[in-house]
Amino acid sequence: MTDDSVELSRRGLLRAGGVAAGGAAAAGAVGSAAAQEGGSGRIDYGGWFSDVSNFSSTVDRRGEDEITVEVGVEANGNYWGFGPPAVRVDPDTTVTWEWTGRGNAHNVVADDDSFSSGSAVAEAGSTYERTFTEAGIHKYYCNPHLSAGMKGAVVVGDDVPTVEVSGDTGPTVPESAKLVGVTSGFAMTGVLGLAYFVMKYGGDYGDVE
Repeated sequence: MTDDSVELSRRGLLRAGGVAAGGAAAAGAVGSAAAQEGGSGRIDYGGWFSDVSNFSSTVDRRGEDEITVEVGVEANGNYWGFGPPAVRVDPDTTVTWEWTGRGNAHNVVADDDSFSSGSAVAEAGSTYERTFTEAGIHKYYCNPHLSAGMKGAVVVGDDVPTVEVSGDTGPTVPESAKLVGVTSGFAMTGVLGLAYFVMKYGGDYGDVE
């Protein structure tokens, strides 16, 4: 083994370590960006949707002047749901509720009594509309099926309460963060393995005479 070969091996080790570290750093940057995108948390409905089976997240419809919400979609063991149950819109957006004709008679009533479609109706194609100008979370329900969990919400604007942790399930680890951990582990394993190889054979791992 010559001094030149040892120096080459050391250089190779440094280059490999740099590549691995760079890969981990790049993955970390992706994870950081993803964390920033989701950093605002989920909209805090204060448990409003705890008994609404078809609610999973808020549908973002900002940028649209008019949207439609179906009344009488499959949920809560029958057709006792709004679809989608939660939407986010810009101020001055008009929301039209349209009846599907399923699940018996329904209506739309604001939780704070600020609006109402009137008496419950069952006819398919019936509509009720309202233009939302005031920012905030506007909760509503179907009066005949409130106890069954037929509830909805219209979120207006950007200034609304959010929550980082829902219930007592603890913080959620983003998939991007998991990817960073796995990538970093592979990178460290590769560097340590190469270091062991160089230390064991002194860098002279070419053709053996």
